Amino acid sequence: MKISSEEQMLVETARRVLPGGIFGNIASEIIIRDGRAGRVRDVSGNEYIDYLLGSGPMLVGHAHPEVNAAVTEQLSRGTTFFANNEYGIMLAGEIVDALPCAEQVRFASSGSEANALAMRLVRAFRGRSKILKFEGGFLGMSDYALMSTAPLRPGNSERPTADSAGIPESVQNEMVVAPFNDLAAAQQLIHKYRDELAGVMLEPLQRLLPPVPGFLQGLRDITAELGIPLIFDEVVTGFRLAYGGAQSYYGVTPDLCTLGKAIGGGFPLSAIAGRADIMAHFDRNKVGLDGFAPMVGTLSGNPIAAVAGLATLKILRQPGTYEKLHSTGKAIWLGLEKSLREADIPAVVKGEPVMFDAIFTTRSDVNNYRESIDVDHAIIRRFNDLVRQHGVLKSDGKLYISVAHDDKDVRDTIAAFKASADIVAAERLAA
Repeated sequence: MKISSEEQMLVETARRVLPGGIFGNIASEIIIRDGRAGRVRDVSGNEYIDYLLGSGPMLVGHAHPEVNAAVTEQLSRGTTFFANNEYGIMLAGEIVDALPCAEQVRFASSGSEANALAMRLVRAFRGRSKILKFEGGFLGMSDYALMSTAPLRPGNSERPTADSAGIPESVQNEMVVAPFNDLAAAQQLIHKYRDELAGVMLEPLQRLLPPVPGFLQGLRDITAELGIPLIFDEVVTGFRLAYGGAQSYYGVTPDLCTLGKAIGGGFPLSAIAGRADIMAHFDRNKVGLDGFAPMVGTLSGNPIAAVAGLATLKILRQPGTYEKLHSTGKAIWLGLEKSLREADIPAVVKGEPVMFDAIFTTRSDVNNYRESIDVDHAIIRRFNDLVRQHGVLKSDGKLYISVAHDDKDVRDTIAAFKASADIVAAERLAA
């Protein structure tokens, strides 16, 4: 990959004016200039098949003409109003029609914001403060969410560890952490804290770890029995695994869910959706001052994001869309598996066909956070670096598949995987 003087100058500027030289996302050495369909180009003109997809929002691909047309039309009418607008209302209606749990919707601007608000909402509903989450699960960037998301030294206690400096120690007292995919352990903790729990919150597909059979339904059963709200963080999985999200894909309906990524069509938009009696705590006229959970956001339900979201959902509703999305992903998945297997590199591919990656481990399978960190970090870094050099852009731990990825993208991606795996294998033999 070539690096132009213009891009190098931008990298140096980024290192000077940005902490770490980045926005907080991927490395500063790649500066993207434009994207179309399933590919992006950097400032130096290098083209990449894009499986980063803006960390997921570009589910229908970059610069989709229908999304662009909707946004362009709305731009001439105004960009934000801090009042109800027709498109935000229409988008809320589409969400209610699509998701099994959704009776009402409240918009926000980011997944982190939606998740923090969902936790506050169930605290208001239950009149209790603790939230049970799962070790390794990412629920955003709030103080409450950044508990045992990536603990360096996982412990055997339900008491979490903070993932960031600057979080008050008292926050640890309000979170309970259970191991993902261990229903018996989760049930034990839910029973133990039943009188203190405001809710149980999890990613139904935790990072790349699918729920084992019976896990989600078991959580649904015990929380329903005890009257504890179950919250699915569907910021990533909403409208991705299926049009009805992970709750439709896995056949388990939570009380609340959070959404982001796809619903904004590439613009900042997120949402909380769920049971009307819980959502009523956003409405002071319904619950009174003592039960009211205030929520105000300058750009919540922004019309630009709403029209982009409506256009995106219209594309996703077209017949055969999800069949194509899953078949494209499955072809790339199998190509990745084959490349690593033939190169004799120990790994297991995890996720679902629409989002997955290789976990470089000698284990035969991986089902929870502690198993997922038992990996060869040197191979992960080297393989991902080589894949990028061969024109594939992805995060260090995930490939997102888009509707726009075509057969050539699939062939070129598999070729990049094979070339990269062969180099890693040769270097391992020479070491």
